[in-house]
Amino acid sequence: MFRLEKDARVWLVLGRTDMRKGANGLSGLVANTLEMDPMSGHYFVFCGRRKNLLKVLYYDRNGYAIWYKRLEEDKFLWPATPEQARAITGEQLEWLLAGFNIEQAHRYRRYAV
Repeated sequence: MFRLEKDARVWLVLGRTDMRKGANGLSGLVANTLEMDPMSGHYFVFCGRRKNLLKVLYYDRNGYAIWYKRLEEDKFLWPATPEQARAITGEQLEWLLAGFNIEQAHRYRRYAV
């Protein structure tokens, strides 16, 4: 299972991403297109054209790491907003990976920690 650090920020890189890209290509997108530092320790989430594959790029102490998840039968509910990148919480990333729509999902106040 994928675990996030508590204080890490998660950025959804909206739009379609060429999923053939590796760490160098994805970090280049973060640096050049989003004008963010790919070695900041933040998590950057990319989605492919078919919306069945997500890649998460992050810098882990001494190098880049990529985590990816491919759905066999379903599609991820990827947000369709016009922004280039959007910050979400670690909890919302877990919801996205579980197949929930992060626009509609919320934690009930009674169960909030």
